[in-house]
Amino acid sequence: MQKTELNIEGAKGKTILMDITYLPHEKPKPIILFCHGFKGFKDWGHFNLIADEFAKNNFVFIKFSFSHNGTTAEHPTDFVDLDAFGKNNFSIELEDIDCVLDYIYKNATSFNGNSEQITLIGHSRGGGISILKAANTTKIQQLVTWASIKDLNDFFSKININNWESTNIEYTYNTRTKQNLPLYFQLYEDYLLNKEKLNIQKSANSIHIPWLIIHGTKDNSVPVECANSLHQWNRGSKLALIPNADHTFGGKHPWATKELSDFTKELIKETLLFLAAKN
Repeated sequence: MQKTELNIEGAKGKTILMDITYLPHEKPKPIILFCHGFKGFKDWGHFNLIADEFAKNNFVFIKFSFSHNGTTAEHPTDFVDLDAFGKNNFSIELEDIDCVLDYIYKNATSFNGNSEQITLIGHSRGGGISILKAANTTKIQQLVTWASIKDLNDFFSKININNWESTNIEYTYNTRTKQNLPLYFQLYEDYLLNKEKLNIQKSANSIHIPWLIIHGTKDNSVPVECANSLHQWNRGSKLALIPNADHTFGGKHPWATKELSDFTKELIKETLLFLAAKN
C-alpha cells in the first residue's frame, strides 16, 4: 500500500491538504475522490481505514480537506484557523473540488490512476456539494453520496438571519472539540447570490451519470428522508438504506482501532458492489 501526502493550492490561494492511497501496480486504476462534510477533515475518524479498503479493492482513493475548513498543514486534524473557517462558503468548496480534479487530470499517471474513471463520493454536506459538482462537470463518471443533505438552505434554518446580518458573525458549536466556530455572514450572502447554482434539487434532477445514494435509517443529523427525496428527484439513482446506521456509519473521531464498524463495512460493501457493476 502506498500513501502519498501533498498540498496543493485551493480557492483564494489557501492550501488544500490531500492524500492519495493506492496499490502501486502498473495498470491504471479507477479513481475515487472523497469529500468530507461540515466540521470534517480528510483524516477524521475512520477515513484512513476506509481509504485502505478501497485501495485494497484496486481503486486509487483520494481525499482532501477543503481549503477553508479550519485545519492547517501544521495542524491537519485541529480547527486552528478559525478565520478561514468563518470565511468558508459553498462556492469555495465547489472551487476546491475543481482544483483537485485539475490536479488529478494532470498527474493521474504518477499514481497509476485513470482520469477517465473518476467517482465522486461525498459525505453529509460534502454529499450535497458533490451533487452540485457532478451535475456541472464532465470530469466525473459516477457519483456516490453517503448520508447526504438535500438542501443547502436547511443549513440556515436555526439561525436568526437578521441578527447574523447585523453582527456579521454566528457561531456553530463543535461538541467534540468544545469550540465555538465562527460563521461570517458572507456564507449566507454567497448562498443568496448563487441560489440557482447551489440548488441541490435542480442539480439532482439533471444528473445523468450512475448515482448511488446510501443513508443510515437511524441518522440523527441528516434524516433518512433526505435520501428518499434525492432518490425521488432522480429516479435513475440507486437507493441503499443501512438499517440502524447513524450519520457516520459507526465512525467517530478519534478512531482508536484498526477494525471498522459493521455499519462502515456495509457502507463499503454497498459502494463496491455499485462500482463493480459500473466499471
